[in-house]
Amino acid sequence: RSAPPPAPAAMAAPPLCPARRCPPLANVEPLLFLATLSLGLQGPLATQYLWDRLGTERGYSPNATSPTGCGNGSAGDDPLRQEVEVLVSRWNLYINLGGFFVGLFSVTLFGPWSDSVGRRLALILPAVGMAVQAAIYLLVMYLQLHVAYFLLGRILSGLMGDYNLILASCFAYVADTSDKRARTFRVAVLEACLGIAGMLASVGGGQWRKAQGYINPFWLVLAASLAAALYAAFCLQESVKQQKPAKLFTLSHYKAVYRLYTASEHQNSRRQLALYSLAFFLLVTVHFGSKDMFVLYELGSPLCWAADLIGYGSAASYLTYLSSLGGLRLLQLCLEDTWVAEIGLFSNISGLVVISLATTTPLMFTGYGLLFLSMAATPVIRARLSKLVSETEQGKELASV
Repeated sequence: RSAPPPAPAAMAAPPLCPARRCPPLANVEPLLFLATLSLGLQGPLATQYLWDRLGTERGYSPNATSPTGCGNGSAGDDPLRQEVEVLVSRWNLYINLGGFFVGLFSVTLFGPWSDSVGRRLALILPAVGMAVQAAIYLLVMYLQLHVAYFLLGRILSGLMGDYNLILASCFAYVADTSDKRARTFRVAVLEACLGIAGMLASVGGGQWRKAQGYINPFWLVLAASLAAALYAAFCLQESVKQQKPAKLFTLSHYKAVYRLYTASEHQNSRRQLALYSLAFFLLVTVHFGSKDMFVLYELGSPLCWAADLIGYGSAASYLTYLSSLGGLRLLQLCLEDTWVAEIGLFSNISGLVVISLATTTPLMFTGYGLLFLSMAATPVIRARLSKLVSETEQGKELASV
């Protein structure tokens, strides 16, 4: 009855609660949804804005009722239309390369850094960068500035990691908070968020642009990016268990990524890491590289799609994230993950072949339909990559991807 009181140190220690009573970590899916909504609105709208702006400057109107107007059999030979198409492709190339070359260094800097200081900072910074990019795009539209400012906005966003750092950090967050057995499906759920957000952005953006022009949809791009930054700052809990201070601007982060593929220990796993990374590189190059070409092809002859149809086409491409998630879940019941990835690659090939031959709207949507399992390969590869490295290397590995 007269037991001595506990020691002060023991009284100060917080009680350990049972695992089932502890509040779960906040999900990263809402943040990825908001960032993808912003990107999904921005991509097709920016390409269409370049088409309209550069076409107007050169006196080309695709809706003009001229002998060489869009939809006419001779439209494909119209030199003015071809000039506008080349200009739009060229500016898309400049903007994408500008973001890529800057992001190549920033993502591989922030990714390994997040293994030490935590994921939240690596999610806040790129979301703010995307908001800055959207603000610059709005200024271009309001003030009719030169389209070269689009490149400036993309470079500034790239300096802060851009959307690629959000992807890397979100998938690293999932790797931090999931076990290896359930990781493939958890990664697929995260990729399904990409599909839902992209689908909403594509359908809504196309109809909105048709009704009110470009400026109002870009205000939503800005708002979604800011909301993603605020969610990461105030709602998301940290997933890195043992945080420690680390310098940001140091070459050791780049060396860590290099050592990931060249370390002599566990040579077999490093070889697998390199091969899976190469496979992922090829798959994503085809996936993202074709998106801008789809929009340009749909704008021109023989399809001559308006903004609403372009939105539906883009939504159909994002729908593959959801159909691939369902297909992945079903196929995992009877097949190994590697065979699921092979089926996804076959779906991708067949859809792209049909799209490359499409001259009518039904045939184009048939090609989109054949892509229904095309994204099943990426969660398999992401999960396999994350399993080949230790818990303290997730940020390095996913940043390199």
